[in-house]
Amino acid sequence: MFQQVAVVGATGAVGRIMLQLLGNSQLPVQRYRFLSSARSAGRPIEFQGRTYQLEELTMDSFRGCDLVIASTPDDVAAKYLPAAVESGATVIDESGYFRMKPEIPLVIPEVNPKEALISRGIISSPNCSTTQMVVALKPLHDAGTLRRVIVSSYQAVSGAGLQGSVDLTEGTKALLQEQPYQYSAFIHPIAFNLIPQIGSFKDDDYTSEELKMVYETRKIMGLPNLAVNATCVRVPVANCHSETITVETERPIAPDEARRLFKAFPGIEVIDDPKTSAYPMPSICTGRDEVFVGRIRRDISHPNGLSFWCVSDNLRKGAATNAVQIAKLLAQHRFGWNG
Repeated sequence: MFQQVAVVGATGAVGRIMLQLLGNSQLPVQRYRFLSSARSAGRPIEFQGRTYQLEELTMDSFRGCDLVIASTPDDVAAKYLPAAVESGATVIDESGYFRMKPEIPLVIPEVNPKEALISRGIISSPNCSTTQMVVALKPLHDAGTLRRVIVSSYQAVSGAGLQGSVDLTEGTKALLQEQPYQYSAFIHPIAFNLIPQIGSFKDDDYTSEELKMVYETRKIMGLPNLAVNATCVRVPVANCHSETITVETERPIAPDEARRLFKAFPGIEVIDDPKTSAYPMPSICTGRDEVFVGRIRRDISHPNGLSFWCVSDNLRKGAATNAVQIAKLLAQHRFGWNG
């Protein structure tokens, strides 16, 4: 079993869910520790019926740890997580800092589990919008070989952290009461609005979020030349990212075949019945760990095209769930654990 697991960033939006998942996971762990900024150190935290004290994150925090699960900003990850590796720990990192470094595996357990098993250092968990899309792409690629992917994402405010949720709630109240409100997480009002920018603008006027979907997808799937085009939009939805995805494959995949492929793939749930207006929506997918797929139909603009709708809880499968699944994968591989 893991002798000592350190959780970094347990009080954030993702960290709180990670605690719930770890608490229910029965992961074989002798001892947990919870690390935080100096500002939060000393505060009590409840876990598995016990009260722990948050410890200040320092360069020496990882002595004796064999596993570290971290959900922190990029600068914190860059500064501290190499020290965890130097101390002998395997690190599962939710930040974006290490994702595109060639020597660091970028892992979704349903898609490329072997990448995690060969690592003894840092294992990166992908961006939330990338994760759900790649889970849905994998069975299609295995069956028909992807040539091109076009995706538009409709991303919930929870993806911007706790303050993003506050901005939606308080901004909506203020707008309805015809009162001013100073947004913190977004550069434009999000209440009753859409913002077609997530992250900063980069090459060719694509945003950083859009380029993450391009480059991370190629790395995870081992397809460096895959054609991917993304448009990412922030929407006034509390939780769950939604995506419209159109793929071109080397051979045509009919909608009925695609449904069978999706249903057979681990981690995907199909909700797709046009006759009863049944399809995934954030309101029914929040709090769930699966990637939900619906509106499966042929692309009428291309003979080898397929279009579908994809929804997933960005704080769970898009972040916390994926990290805990990687930890379970390591436990199964190292200790023969079958929890």
